[in-house]
Amino acid sequence: MSETNVFFPVLFRDIPPREAVSALLDWYRASARELPWRTQITPYRVWISEIMLQQTRVEAVKPYFHRFLEALPDIPSLADVDDARLLKLWEGLGYYSRARNLKKAANVLMEQYGGELPADVQKLKKLPGIGSYTAGAIASIAFGIPAPAVDGNVLRVLARLTGCDADILRPQTRAAAEQAALQLCPADTPGDFTQGMIELGATVCVPNGEAKCSVCPFSPWCVAAREGMVDRLPVRSAKAPRRVEDRTVLLLREGDRYLIRRRPPKGLLAGLYELPNELGTLNREEAIAFARKNGFQPLRTEHLSPATHIFTHVEWHMTAYLMTGYFSETETEGEERIMASREELSAVYAVPSAFSAYLKAILELETP
Repeated sequence: MSETNVFFPVLFRDIPPREAVSALLDWYRASARELPWRTQITPYRVWISEIMLQQTRVEAVKPYFHRFLEALPDIPSLADVDDARLLKLWEGLGYYSRARNLKKAANVLMEQYGGELPADVQKLKKLPGIGSYTAGAIASIAFGIPAPAVDGNVLRVLARLTGCDADILRPQTRAAAEQAALQLCPADTPGDFTQGMIELGATVCVPNGEAKCSVCPFSPWCVAAREGMVDRLPVRSAKAPRRVEDRTVLLLREGDRYLIRRRPPKGLLAGLYELPNELGTLNREEAIAFARKNGFQPLRTEHLSPATHIFTHVEWHMTAYLMTGYFSETETEGEERIMASREELSAVYAVPSAFSAYLKAILELETP
């Protein structure tokens, strides 16, 4: 690790000395949270945890990680798992393409690497679903290879530490941050450095609320803290506002079973099962007409409470109706439309969390 700034990109040129990294490592070893993927570090466990943690809070991931590892403890079992079982294990985590890419990558690993993750950053990057950050995290944490692992937490720490005011959403800024992180990364303990940077950004140099500069190991060297810029860094260009979609959801009940249908193989929530729904906010009469158009004859209709679900780029505002009635036999044939019991909805079919409010309503209904 260089003591000077001459090797650093201009975006991250005010880099602290070696003592700052030593302070970070000491802090991490004394203050790190106890997390399930840290208790036993293996390449597989690091990989699964890092994929789960993308776009998902740590506390939310913990139970999923335990359940996933219990069902699929290694790469061969992941490669062999049935798609429906895989998606059910992932249900509630969202961004289901992550789960599909895990299985795709596992199959590549079985075919090309003897069922093991390669200890090579460039080979890791070629696996489905593994980008620069995840490859760096696996390489440094699991294999002890000095490699940059720059996620949002690390970008924020580096921007404040060095006083960098470049837009962190620009690819050039991320590339420069990766170079800076690699220069900072100690050759003998790259895993602790990677986890220390992530931990610092998650618990001290936080994105929302006041940064805890008084307990930060980087505070003696932090440009943002010294110059009063913590609240202004990092710089992030404004994102386009999410599109709002109004939708009407139908809970179509025949006896003790409910209709679900499979979404198209591409696009939002691709290939998952959903409750029937239609664009727009339908009134009672329009909803009944929509149900009849799909072969359902409602005998009783109840208007349910509205619900909202936020995706990355779109926000669903949902109204819903519970309809009790009957289908003709031909209307529910085929694998795309299934009459599922409450037990099957809970244990078998992967229904995205967008419909969680109405799945909860189904589970709380009395058996007819």
